[in-house]
Amino acid sequence: MLPNSPFPTFRRLALAALALVAAQALAQGNIYRCGNEYTNDAQVAKAKGCTLMQGGNITIVEGTKVVPAARATPAATNRSSGERVDSAAQRARDSDARAILEAELRKAEERLAQARKEYANGEPEKQGIESRNYQRYLDRVAELKAAVGRAESDVASIQRELGRVGVSPNSSGSASK
Repeated sequence: MLPNSPFPTFRRLALAALALVAAQALAQGNIYRCGNEYTNDAQVAKAKGCTLMQGGNITIVEGTKVVPAARATPAATNRSSGERVDSAAQRARDSDARAILEAELRKAEERLAQARKEYANGEPEKQGIESRNYQRYLDRVAELKAAVGRAESDVASIQRELGRVGVSPNSSGSASK
């Protein structure tokens, strides 16, 4: 053979690759199955009566452990068991809920007033390029109309919720327009 020939280098690489594959196959060793568990310890396998696995390499990935459910909080336990909350605590909760809903109602009514002002009964002033592009104007008018509808819906739903809590919607001093 010639010293500059690529064949000896190719043979060496092929032999090295073959040696690595053989080493990996031997490194796996014997694997035993013991029900849902696997082991490579022959003594443990013999003691448990495990069976030898036949075939290629085996890869085992452990799943996540199941964590037991946390204990329920005392408040949750009281509600689920049917016990009643004392009336003072319930009144405090109701007044907090009422105050939050009234604040949300004021904000929603302000948004509704702003949306109606911008909508201007379907004839808002044209802005910038809208004087030359009528479709943009129509699109903006449609968006403003949708915003008014959403704001009216928000006000109505908050008023319904206040009615469920036991407060007349207009008792907070604000009325829908």
